[in-house]
Amino acid sequence: MRLPIYLDHAATTPCDPRVVEAMLPCFTENFGNPGSRNHGFGWRAEEVVDLAREQVASLLGADRKEIIFTSGSTESNNLAIKGGAYMYARAPQGSAGRGHIISCAIEHKAVLDPCKRLQKEGFDVTLLEPPRDGIVTREMVERELRDDTILVTIMWANNEMGTINEVPEIGALCHDRGIVFHTDATQWVGKMPTDVNRDNVDLLSLSGHKIYGPKGVGALYVRRRKPRIRVQAISEGGGQERGFRSGTLNVPGIVGLGAACEICQREMDAERERLLTLRRRLEEGITSRLDTTQINGDRDRRLPNIANISYGFVEGESLMMALKEIAMSSGSACTSASLEPSYVLKAIGIGDDLAHSSLRMSLGRWTTQQEIDYAIDATVRAVSKLRELSPLYDMHKEGIDITKIEWQAH
Repeated sequence: MRLPIYLDHAATTPCDPRVVEAMLPCFTENFGNPGSRNHGFGWRAEEVVDLAREQVASLLGADRKEIIFTSGSTESNNLAIKGGAYMYARAPQGSAGRGHIISCAIEHKAVLDPCKRLQKEGFDVTLLEPPRDGIVTREMVERELRDDTILVTIMWANNEMGTINEVPEIGALCHDRGIVFHTDATQWVGKMPTDVNRDNVDLLSLSGHKIYGPKGVGALYVRRRKPRIRVQAISEGGGQERGFRSGTLNVPGIVGLGAACEICQREMDAERERLLTLRRRLEEGITSRLDTTQINGDRDRRLPNIANISYGFVEGESLMMALKEIAMSSGSACTSASLEPSYVLKAIGIGDDLAHSSLRMSLGRWTTQQEIDYAIDATVRAVSKLRELSPLYDMHKEGIDITKIEWQAH
């Protein structure tokens, strides 16, 4: 075992050597532009892009013509949410009442911020607030549906807690009402079985670097049949990707994404069981040796590789500093630079104190049991040492209810 240990796979994953091997010829040998239709260099580039499109589609249970390559999930989310809203808007741009959109308060910023933008442009947005288990259900969505609802966007699995939402059921509800349904499946795809037709998904976003592929490449699935979904392009150019997303294709990245998807499809079942065993070992090892700890999100309905634990009477940033030999996160990678407590945990009713003391450990393809055992021991030692310095923890051990203390300001 070598230090430091990487337990932040929900933020990004190392590129699988098999993916790198597939990509290398695209830099020096097969370097053509797939849009160059009048010579062999372009034809060969187009061939490898078509193969990658098949590989991505196969992982999703989709048709290759339904796959649009993008720069990653953030762009895919923007294209799906903004492009879908503009296409199905009920009123002209600039007017009020353009349509109703449903999302959730614990979505990634790559969904929440496009929704905020649309709200400024005349769309009405409802953000669901899930209960303490962090799961968005069909019933929650159904209660908020209106006659003018045009789009529902709910992530498949939460990036901070790993909780799994009722996506197939929500998708079926939307199909019954003729409403477009999008899911940000960034954390889900490649870890759990996916079939966009069985699961009633119209639009789906994914990113290469979350599944051991390269950064800077992703895809958007756009349903073509029953029903056919249309999305308005949000950038103009050469009309690549059937006009959905203009720009010269990132051939090496696309080939890497395709290879990563193929590997995930082949190895997913075994990897899921292995990671679930390791995650349970991690959580049990920590919570059995430390009091006032809390696993956030539903205990069972979670991804196999994400553990989000709150440590009472410990400040999360201090704990991270004490565990420098373990790479982990205090939230999503896009917000962990902030000292604010996780907005995701606060949205499900966890107080500032516990939200501030929460850390996410996310396991990956090369995580070993030895690393997990090291992480358990190191975490227990660090938390115990920090609690020795906490007068509040001493009061807690004496049986004093900290929440009922009335503090006097000076």
